[in-house]
Amino acid sequence: MTSRISRLVVAFVATAGATLGVTVANPTPASAAMTICYNTSQAGSFVSVANQAATIWNNATSNLTLTANCGSNLRIYSITGGGSYAVRTSLGNGRVYIDTQQAQQYSPLRIMSHEIGHILGLPDNYNGNCSLLMSGGSAGTSCTNPYPSSAEATRVTNLFAGTRSGAERGSAVDSVVFQDSWPAVLAPIG
Repeated sequence: MTSRISRLVVAFVATAGATLGVTVANPTPASAAMTICYNTSQAGSFVSVANQAATIWNNATSNLTLTANCGSNLRIYSITGGGSYAVRTSLGNGRVYIDTQQAQQYSPLRIMSHEIGHILGLPDNYNGNCSLLMSGGSAGTSCTNPYPSSAEATRVTNLFAGTRSGAERGSAVDSVVFQDSWPAVLAPIG
């Protein structure tokens, strides 16, 4: 009887919340996927690139689903000049800016996957290793790898499962601007 009353209360609260436009957190096991809604209304020519990058992250992680245009946890913008960058407001929330000029020099899909990686809690790693997504532009213009390494994917999975230590989570959940990951586009000489 008590479990039935509990289920009825949960159903009532969820229905009332949905009616009022409020999302009610439902306790789920760590293996359940968390949905991050990304908005591409300002992404310009990068909409399909954003969708490809979301698929890459969905396939790389076990408890995370990036879904297009169901909300605005993550907003993606196309800009011209100033460089590509990400602004994480909290874990899984923020804005990604893709510079059209840089996307002519570097792989647009690598840039997009990298910048989304920041929103998902990953820092830059400027070691020049093309197999690491978070090495960004330090791997050079010939590097087109848009896939996170297994260590990068595992870190994101752990962050969203809440299994990282407080110190590790702290840097991933704080509001941070990630800029200068991609070297500036050089103006033609002459």
